[in-house]
Amino acid sequence: MSRALMIQGTGSDVGKSLLVAGLARAFTRRGLTVRPFKPQNMSNNAAVTTDGGEIGRAQALQARAARVAPSVHMNPVLLKPQSDVGAQVVVQGRMIGTAKAREYQSWKPRLLASVLDSFARLKAEADLVLVEGAGSPAEVNLRRGDIANMGFARATETPVVLVGDIDRGGVIASLVGTQAVLEPEDAAMIRGFIVNRFRGDPTLFADGMTLIAQRTGWAPFGLVPFFPEAGRLPPEDALALDAPGARRDGVPLVAVPILPHIANFDDLDPLRQEPGIAVAFVPPGEPIPAEAALIVLPGSKTTIDDCAFLQAQGWDIDIRAHLRRGRRVLGLCGGYQMLGRSIADPDGIEGAPRTLPGLGLLDIETVMTGEKRLVAVTGTTLADDLPFSGYEMHVGDTSGPDTARPLLRFADGRPDGAVSGDGLVAGTYVHGLFADDRQRAAWLARLGAAQGLDRYEAGIEAVLDRFADHLEAHLDCDALLSLR
Repeated sequence: MSRALMIQGTGSDVGKSLLVAGLARAFTRRGLTVRPFKPQNMSNNAAVTTDGGEIGRAQALQARAARVAPSVHMNPVLLKPQSDVGAQVVVQGRMIGTAKAREYQSWKPRLLASVLDSFARLKAEADLVLVEGAGSPAEVNLRRGDIANMGFARATETPVVLVGDIDRGGVIASLVGTQAVLEPEDAAMIRGFIVNRFRGDPTLFADGMTLIAQRTGWAPFGLVPFFPEAGRLPPEDALALDAPGARRDGVPLVAVPILPHIANFDDLDPLRQEPGIAVAFVPPGEPIPAEAALIVLPGSKTTIDDCAFLQAQGWDIDIRAHLRRGRRVLGLCGGYQMLGRSIADPDGIEGAPRTLPGLGLLDIETVMTGEKRLVAVTGTTLADDLPFSGYEMHVGDTSGPDTARPLLRFADGRPDGAVSGDGLVAGTYVHGLFADDRQRAAWLARLGAAQGLDRYEAGIEAVLDRFADHLEAHLDCDALLSLR
């Protein structure tokens, strides 16, 4: 009989996503058919699914860990923030509208039907559905109409395991305190707990595990030591950018401005892992480093707002100075649109209808359209005829003289992107270029860096296997599987 297990956390970024990925790989290796599921996610790091929609990047990684293709049903409600108080709402892979935070609360009851539909579809094809909660069930002010944590668990009678992060401190209080604020019926759904990211001698926390178990009545399923290689797996959200990578002497530097609505920044993960190059995410208020060999303008959920922010920071001045030094600029998706002469949103796709001058570094113009392109793509680069693979995830049509010099050509013959006359500025709508070993090698060569990581995708697989080994060694996986 198919079963489900839900992993919730005492807060955001306690490791829920990676624990689900690791358990998915561990249980898949045991011969079970596993499906990941997150009822509601909030992230601008998204992935294209094989059924033509989009889901959170974390659920795509979890699907990979389970050795299955990603599906829109693995993340039926995806919220993509467009402002501090509003987000685009994607249901079963397709945008249905935008909502302010308070307005969204009234949407939840009707969204629950889609959540339960997707969950039922996955459960029908799996031995085990691993469910990831969102944020924390301790946010009891949001409990009414909840579809992400206890509301879902209660509606589906799915047992819950609660995760606390000892690395951030206060793990005993966070676990015991969560039980204290939950309604008894919600607390009863929690069968046990996991303490994550422990550093040092685990025997020093044995009394802590006992204390939590005594105070809550929950079973201790394990103390998971810190797993350094987790940093090689794609992160879920921009919290991962709070600690930018250190610059290293003697290697070329890639600079990436952190935009307020930065999206799909996992495009840079393969470069961050290259030993012969350094990647610096530049926070607001700091100049783009003058020594940068390449500036990458990343994707954005609200391109016009982020382009205006970029210019208000004075980063446009830094970029022009960078080009005068004869160095390169690459725009990815929204970053590509910013490189042009103008960005128009006449129908208010990303907010109020408006037009904004772009950076004017490519002779192109972009008009936002209501149709979103979501598709995996392959092709070759025009300059060196090297194959690539990646995916498109964008709204907007781009045209202009510089598109006559496309960066890429798709397998179906369509051109993509644009290159400036001097070859220093380029842009593309394709995400995932640097994950392709061939493309990454070519870009490293242009920057005078040697490639040290020749099999990025194989490396991700190896890390998932080692993380599964890690969890098998430190969690009572048999007990987790026995939960009903």
